Amino acid sequence: MHDEAWNTVDRLVEWLDAESPVSPEVARLLRVLKITEEAGEVAEAVHGAFGSNPRKGASHTWEDVQNELCDVILTGMVALATIAPDAREVFAGRLEHVAGRSLPSA
Repeated sequence: MHDEAWNTVDRLVEWLDAESPVSPEVARLLRVLKITEEAGEVAEAVHGAFGSNPRKGASHTWEDVQNELCDVILTGMVALATIAPDAREVFAGRLEHVAGRSLPSA
């Protein structure tokens, strides 16, 4: 599944590159900024799941939150693949680093 996900991300990056009306430098910046936009949608969904906005009420479900979180992850993967040709290895190395400093030794 790991390779399948990254293969799909690579295809999405190729598609975005082919369809982009802006320079590669601007596209790279916009893809990184897109993460913030998607994170805002997670926040909106959480507020909606709690019904914390009296004007909107319960406008979202926890399934909506899950979907928005997936969008953040996917957007991050696309941004990483855009700026790092070896995105898979960069991510694997970072995951190992975080796990190594956070998880107890086996």
